[in-house]
Amino acid sequence: MPTFSGYTGRFAPTPSGYLHFGSLMAALASYLDARAANGRWLLRMEDLDPPREVPGAQAAILSTLEAYGFEWDAALLRQSERTEAYRHTVQSLLMQGLAYPCDCSRKRLAPWPIYPGFCRDAQKPDRDAAIRLRVPKLEYAFEDRVQGRFSQQLARDVGDFVIRRRDGLFAYQLAVVLDDAWQGMTDVVRGADLLDSTPRQLYLQELLGLPHPRYLHVPLVIQPDGHKLGKSYRSPPLDAEQAPSLLLRALRALGQRPPRELHGAGRAELMAWGIEHWDASRIPRVPTLAEAQLK
Repeated sequence: MPTFSGYTGRFAPTPSGYLHFGSLMAALASYLDARAANGRWLLRMEDLDPPREVPGAQAAILSTLEAYGFEWDAALLRQSERTEAYRHTVQSLLMQGLAYPCDCSRKRLAPWPIYPGFCRDAQKPDRDAAIRLRVPKLEYAFEDRVQGRFSQQLARDVGDFVIRRRDGLFAYQLAVVLDDAWQGMTDVVRGADLLDSTPRQLYLQELLGLPHPRYLHVPLVIQPDGHKLGKSYRSPPLDAEQAPSLLLRALRALGQRPPRELHGAGRAELMAWGIEHWDASRIPRVPTLAEAQLK
């Protein structure tokens, strides 16, 4: 059995589609950051939203990761197997008065960019209602390893946010905080689209007495029309046969400097080089990268 350091990281895809080049950048950064620290790297399937899940996507994600040379150090965790933990936490927050039911319709909330607190003190029943977390008028800030200092005043910038949806499904913000703590995450490496979710997660961690991991948010790849590479914008799925060339491209996009001799190398050699030479300080310190500029 390998001996690991105290570092634990993870990759947590959503099966609402297939992995694309932006997914590869996030997966590779998290994998190399963990392996370079002699740490554990875990895989979690964030399958909390069955209506949005693409049939066959989970199996395709796993086979793609294997084809690209990723190896995880424990059994796959599916969030759909953790609903009892989420339910218990929501009930606890309700009983403490830290969360409350909200039955506002989308139509009623449409004019408001930030939830105005209509149900905050209304004492609505929690049946057929979303559950919102009360947020304080406090600033939450953290130092991202790539993007630098990021802060939010939760009440002003976010408002009381949903931790359980009206349809009974649990929200990402709640699940990710509970699962990162349960799996012992010391480091979270993910895309910069989740940068502004982090202060909410810091607040939840504080409220629940959970540790704060370190955060590193890699730049998003932006298409010519301004959309990020993603499952909703026709981004091509990763091709197993292109694994070496796309791994090389991802290394470059992450600011690493693979030598010319690696051109034509296989996935195992590329991964080994990436682990040995990983330098997170070289990741571009920008939230987005233009796809056209990546070679």
